[in-house]
Amino acid sequence: MTAESTERLVVIGGDAAGMSAASQARRLRGAGELEIVAFERGHFTSYSACGIPYWVGGDVEERDRLIARTPEEHRARGIDLRLRTEVTEIDVAAGRVRARDVDSGAESWTSYDKLVIATGARPVRPDLPGVDAPGVHGVQTLDDGQALLDSLARARGRRAVVVGAGYIGVEMAEALIRRGYEVTVVNRGAEPMSTLDADMGRLVREAMESLGVTMVGEAEVTKVLTGQDGRVRAVATEDTEYPADVVVLGIGVRPETALARAAGLPLGAHGGLLTDRAMRVRGHENIWAGGDCVEVLDLVSGQQRHIALGTHANKHGQVIGTNVGGGYATFPGVVGTAVSKVCDLEIARTGLREKDARRVGLQFEAVTIESTSRAGYYPGASPMTVKMLAERRTGRLLGVQIVGREGAAKRVDIAAVALTAGLTVEQMTALDLGYAPPFSPVWDPVLVAARKAAAKIREPWDQVAG
Repeated sequence: MTAESTERLVVIGGDAAGMSAASQARRLRGAGELEIVAFERGHFTSYSACGIPYWVGGDVEERDRLIARTPEEHRARGIDLRLRTEVTEIDVAAGRVRARDVDSGAESWTSYDKLVIATGARPVRPDLPGVDAPGVHGVQTLDDGQALLDSLARARGRRAVVVGAGYIGVEMAEALIRRGYEVTVVNRGAEPMSTLDADMGRLVREAMESLGVTMVGEAEVTKVLTGQDGRVRAVATEDTEYPADVVVLGIGVRPETALARAAGLPLGAHGGLLTDRAMRVRGHENIWAGGDCVEVLDLVSGQQRHIALGTHANKHGQVIGTNVGGGYATFPGVVGTAVSKVCDLEIARTGLREKDARRVGLQFEAVTIESTSRAGYYPGASPMTVKMLAERRTGRLLGVQIVGREGAAKRVDIAAVALTAGLTVEQMTALDLGYAPPFSPVWDPVLVAARKAAAKIREPWDQVAG
């Protein structure tokens, strides 16, 4: 049991949310007031999982460049960090967790006064024959990235198959191309990047094909075939086989909440933990959760979503650490902003897609415009496509998608701020954005889309009034 004068905070998970929470709590409360014990089943802490494809592709030369804070740095700040230790059970009634040393198998119980669950997400690994064969990889942790690099070094050939074409799948396809592999992407949908509408996803597919990636759409993987040595040799669909010396699963991730489920903690429709705005697990005064294992409020649709992003995880950790440390902070929700790239093609989205808007019963208009990243006459101006959704009755901005070259992706931040503020597309047209020919046309592409959306919203009312 903890001493009466000192509370014990136990943190499950040593990456963004967990260690941000632990570090913030330590800043606010000294070791004499709060003992902090953190469990991490892997070898690393506080690293950028989003950077793994760029490490695999060679843009980032060293693995350790992805590590923001080492275990030794955390321990020097008074956090009892236990690596290679996996929590296997949460006993909510007794206020304790059971942990197992991954290497020795030894188990022990640790009591807590306050608990933070930051177990992250796990790559979707379909239940297919051969999916566990050597040479088949999910990519979620630094350990996963290292295992993939080791597998690439052992591979006898230079053929790779990526299963799935979400963010990870697209980024890993580029990384493998840069490694000199022949890459085939097998995707269930007709177009890559299901976080975009299909018309915008088509632009991504065309860019990937121009890189030499073979894109196979509307195809379902049925099994992974192995050779006599037991390693992967091909991926099979109903129609054909695709030879592979290595396979990367880029199907997506799911909240890692098996511990929470077994402990009887509340989960949402997407399998993530449910929390209040303070990131406290609903119905549990001394348990918090953050990062990829939770569901968050979508400020545009008003519904709960699961979005696995390091930006959210770090914010969750700051909020949790502040509250555990005796302060008060909240996480209001998200609008669903994300960016990615395929070589020099930049991809961005925020807010709702068409099918998201339909799902929640919104009436909307969608417009698409073509523009350039700079004034058309300025050297280096490159094409950009912007798609915008606006609510039909109110004109409220609902979502933006952008595909273009240099200078395209971060323009989505304009829309992210507008969504958070609840602006209409009419209000957006008056935004005082920076302009100079090297940076933008006189009318920024996002504002061009807003003008077109505002005009389309007005059309039915103008006709009625006439």
